[in-house]
Amino acid sequence: MKKLIKNNVFWVGKTDWELRKFHGDEYSTHRGSTYNSYLIQEEKTVLIDTVWMPYAKEFVENLAKEIDLNKIDYIIANHGEVDHSGALPELMKHIPNTPIYCTSNAVKSLKGQYHQDWNFRVVKTGDKIDIGNGKELIFVEMTMLHWPDSMAVYMTGDNILFSNDAFGQHYATENLFNDLVDHCELMQEAIKYFANILAPYTPILRKKLDEIIALNLTIDIIATSHGAIWRDDPLQIVKKYVEWANDYQENQITIVYDTMWNGTKELAHRIAEGIRSEAQEVVVKVYNIAKSDINDVLTEAFKSKTVVVGSPTVGNDILHTVAAFMQYTKSKKLKNKKAAAFGCYGWSGESVKILNKQMQDAGFEIIGEGLRNLWNPDENAKKAAIEFGKTIAKA
Repeated sequence: MKKLIKNNVFWVGKTDWELRKFHGDEYSTHRGSTYNSYLIQEEKTVLIDTVWMPYAKEFVENLAKEIDLNKIDYIIANHGEVDHSGALPELMKHIPNTPIYCTSNAVKSLKGQYHQDWNFRVVKTGDKIDIGNGKELIFVEMTMLHWPDSMAVYMTGDNILFSNDAFGQHYATENLFNDLVDHCELMQEAIKYFANILAPYTPILRKKLDEIIALNLTIDIIATSHGAIWRDDPLQIVKKYVEWANDYQENQITIVYDTMWNGTKELAHRIAEGIRSEAQEVVVKVYNIAKSDINDVLTEAFKSKTVVVGSPTVGNDILHTVAAFMQYTKSKKLKNKKAAAFGCYGWSGESVKILNKQMQDAGFEIIGEGLRNLWNPDENAKKAAIEFGKTIAKA
């Protein structure tokens, strides 16, 4: 069932309430998601994106109930990833010659995934198509946000930016619009989406945001590919992206650890105690990474000015859960953050040295040499951990 966005623009996507993992198992989607596809019915009829492949048949059947598929003049593929393009093979069985407008990289992506030579029309930034009634669609390449093939589309007249993955959230809702959903949930999912998907590309994103702002476009609606559509003060999310893309940090310190026999856990909580005693205004959060969602913890690290990471030494190395977190964090290329390491050991005690090296490689500024503790912490060791926390707070 199509839903009105504005005038002759409709949502024809899919709400996926049951989705709990995305990008394979790489990204947690506690609140599900939507696959936003849009139908424009001016003098020309335009379909912007489709839905994920498991819902392809349902999507095409529903679309056919709303419109004669043969009356679709243009298809726009803003992004070749399967959650956007997955229904194209099913749709193109019915309308095989309909032109598909996309970037040159999207042609490679779509051909590589579906092995079909459809009627591709390559566009670049500034190219336009006339859709009648005095309205145009203007294409804007969004290279590496977050794939090389990505682009956005601006619709004149109705002043809608179909923004692709930018400004989106994995957030299932039937209400569609940002003013009809829980704002706190919405912003929580928006910053998680940014931190886990777009953060590695912030230098490119900063330039693209400047480019979009310089166009001085009137934007009444930002129609995203996932989650809620921004119609109430839509530029609020653009302003947030500008903020998040500029080496973002809040007054927060996040402690991340795993433990074998609770010694490193004890250190973690004593370090937190020390931080709080030294700087009561600082938000301190503590996560056992083995029991926490890595995407949620990464989001907290993204928000933090300092990240403190702990692991006991095992087999002359760190625990694999902490190693995975460090590898994942490095891939996000976080900037303007400090870090410190800690851990218990029984014999060789390499974990702190390894963590310091990994955090340095991830771009963090290291605070001191870290805190190493032989065996389980005694009262003196607990006091040392509290002092270590105070040192971190002062740094």
